[in-house]
Amino acid sequence: MAETTWLDATAQADLVRRGEVSPKELVAAAIAAIEAVNPRLDAVIRTRFDAARQEAEGDLPDGPFRGVPILYKDLGCMVAGEPTAFGVGPLRAMAWPVTSYLAEQFRAAGFIPLGRTNVPELGTTVTTEPRSFPAARNPWNPGHSTGGSSGGSAAAVAAGLVPVAHANDGGGSIRIPASECGLVGLKPTRGRVSQGPLVGEAWAGGVIDGAVTRTVRDAAGVLDVISKRMPGEPYYAPPLPRPLAQEAGADPGRLRIGVLDRPGAEGFLDDPQCRAAVASTARLLESLGHHVDQSAPAAIFEQEFIGHFNTIIAADAEATFQAFEMLLGRPISEDEIEPRNAEYRRAGQALKAVPYLESRMWLGMWARRMADWWRDHDLLLTPTLGAPPPELGWFTAAGPQQEGERIISFIPYTAQFNMTGQPAISLPLHTTPEGLPVGVQLAAAYGREDLLIRVASQLEEAAPWSGRHPPVHA
Repeated sequence: MAETTWLDATAQADLVRRGEVSPKELVAAAIAAIEAVNPRLDAVIRTRFDAARQEAEGDLPDGPFRGVPILYKDLGCMVAGEPTAFGVGPLRAMAWPVTSYLAEQFRAAGFIPLGRTNVPELGTTVTTEPRSFPAARNPWNPGHSTGGSSGGSAAAVAAGLVPVAHANDGGGSIRIPASECGLVGLKPTRGRVSQGPLVGEAWAGGVIDGAVTRTVRDAAGVLDVISKRMPGEPYYAPPLPRPLAQEAGADPGRLRIGVLDRPGAEGFLDDPQCRAAVASTARLLESLGHHVDQSAPAAIFEQEFIGHFNTIIAADAEATFQAFEMLLGRPISEDEIEPRNAEYRRAGQALKAVPYLESRMWLGMWARRMADWWRDHDLLLTPTLGAPPPELGWFTAAGPQQEGERIISFIPYTAQFNMTGQPAISLPLHTTPEGLPVGVQLAAAYGREDLLIRVASQLEEAAPWSGRHPPVHA
């Protein structure tokens, strides 16, 4: 493949700016990589190569990522006239009537979209094995999961097909695949990125858009270009003091970092490789001058959380399916969707307004209990997940009744920060003896992506990961 394949988006854009490579050449290299590698991964499920080639030769916006190829997740980030299926089979050919603000901002930044990446149906699970599309496979070991719901995006970036890809996160869906595919996954603060014009908030404000990247500076730079404040939002994230790109490499000072290396409740996975990832990262942070202690919010494993979180998902799932049915002009039957989502639909249909609002009230009070811990700490360090990437099929192997339990068991640490709205980042700082990536998560106080980027770039410099390439790669 071309020498540009493994450069990050910042470096590719710099080459274009200096005239050393053209957008046409970057797009051609990315298309060649997708055509060569994707048949082994099924990370990309829909392409727009001809349109991308034309755009690369045209008058591109002079944004900071002018000419850099990107992939959009097949869930959100809609473009008028182009299909976005959300992993739902009946929607596979349905073109959307409007373009999302997010897609407009990617375009304004100069990115050139090449297609759509694989997702689980409606994004309601943590592996990318949809009923209506082929399973996405992990480039570190194709027999294992990529994570989800941004699993196709993560596999594509990890394999060198594109330098960055769109992702979004409602319970960990940026951080989970970043951990499983060896990438940087930054979940922004609630309200930092608009979901308009069609959506005000999803999953009670738990869903936020972003990207999966290979480098911290790309994570910062991409969030800078997609976080434009749009009129009429239900709320806005606190303004950052300066562009996040300027925080990469900045001195974070001596921080107070709490460490949580295992679940504090029954029913969650607790793999020793995940604990080892946290232990080595804690030692590294101490060596960099930070104060590290065993501490975490007392509320993080409160038993009621999962029930209230699932109430929010069920209500949103049914509302979303009803919107899909309106666009399709017909009902979507249970035998067209996965058992998990059929159950969410039934629960959403049975849900009354008062219990739904009670769940939102409980989560609001719980978020205050969570936030109190950050009075005395700057960051919380945890494993990103409860275990390394499982084999494909593991989540459904015990049948539909156990699928939900296995999903919950796998994510002890991620969904909490969707419901508090806090920013969190997964970093690829550990590898199992079998060669599978294991990420660690850092969570900051509300609105403090700047602190995450400073510390993440400090860790990246101390323990570089960008030179590691998976066995299946461009």
